[in-house]
Amino acid sequence: MSETIEDLTIHYEEDGQVIVKELDKEVLTKGAWTTIMFRYKQLDRKSGEYGKDMYTIRRFRKMKGEYRPQSKFNISSPDQARKIIDALEGWIKDLED
Repeated sequence: MSETIEDLTIHYEEDGQVIVKELDKEVLTKGAWTTIMFRYKQLDRKSGEYGKDMYTIRRFRKMKGEYRPQSKFNISSPDQARKIIDALEGWIKDLED
């Protein structure tokens, strides 16, 4: 487990091979409950190549000095990501008007 937000990652290796390659992360909220959005690629074990960019939003809770995963939401496609962006932009615009 990680003790700091900076240490939180979705990078994952098995037998020295990177299975999930973290490309970027954006901390959305900090505190006892932390939310981070990650951009990553996952290894296709059959081809040995990394697939397309993927996105996930993860929630972590700090307990006894360590952040533990609590929930996650995987964005399944660029189309779904665009729909999320469009909905949020519309809602925020409505608040600003």
